Amino acid sequence: MRRGFFLVVLLLLAALAPTRLIAADTVVVSSKIDTEGALLGNMILLLLRRHGIATQNKLQLGPTQIVRRALLAGEIDLYPEYTGNGAFFFNREADPAWRDPDRGYALVKSLDRDANDVIWLAPAPANNTWAIAVRGDLAAQHSLATLEDFARFVEGGGAVRLAASAEFVNSPGGLPAFERAYGFALARRQLLTLAGGNTSATMRAAAEHISGVDAAMAYGTDGALAALGLVALRDDKGAQIVYRPAPVVRGATSRAHPEIAALLDPAFASLTLEKLQVLNAKISVDGLDAGHVAQDYLSAMGFIAK
Repeated sequence: MRRGFFLVVLLLLAALAPTRLIAADTVVVSSKIDTEGALLGNMILLLLRRHGIATQNKLQLGPTQIVRRALLAGEIDLYPEYTGNGAFFFNREADPAWRDPDRGYALVKSLDRDANDVIWLAPAPANNTWAIAVRGDLAAQHSLATLEDFARFVEGGGAVRLAASAEFVNSPGGLPAFERAYGFALARRQLLTLAGGNTSATMRAAAEHISGVDAAMAYGTDGALAALGLVALRDDKGAQIVYRPAPVVRGATSRAHPEIAALLDPAFASLTLEKLQVLNAKISVDGLDAGHVAQDYLSAMGFIAK
């Protein structure tokens, strides 16, 4: 009876333990649960498979904390991450390097390699950070292309109302960071603060002029921007941390498959802000399958055979 009890306990512990019941040379590819995570994860999966590398699909595993933890625990081998998250992984949010695309990438690459034997491959030139987007007609009428233009417009008495999450409005790294960097201030009456942080709600409010809203909290590579006729204003002064997407791979996997970098680097280097916006829109706006969108793009660009 006692032996049976211990057997049950051992079976339970085995079930709870993180294991990888796959071949040692199989690369476990994962991604975050959002639209862009699905797109980039599928690109990685396709590129590896089409070039003869055995893979296991664990795409859209969860939010950042879950996927990052799985990588460090060796449960997955490779996934797309964002350079700016290094600020939080290593508790160095105040370092100005994160606001420079090249310095931020170099810093997280060095920190993660030395601390965790995690290798950051080449990032995309796109920046998926917090942004302020305005209606296209407003941008055209008042020549608004940058946040500096927006600041002049606001301080000159221009009528504008911004829809944003409470986090964006109140967090020092959100709207206050933009206001400090560009020297403008939005009054309370110029804000429509939403409890959630869903950019689809803020952008739709701006696009449809709901409650007088004509500007919105957004993310730089959000696919709905173009579809909704919104213009994301450029952050030329670097008020925000830069979030460039890049594949991250366990050192052991990178050494076992040194060809991975050569397969992924050109594809990620091709992903400009505008291209990611279009690709994300095919998924989030048009409802297309992320795997099909990834395959069509890689084929069109010549990274995989049609």
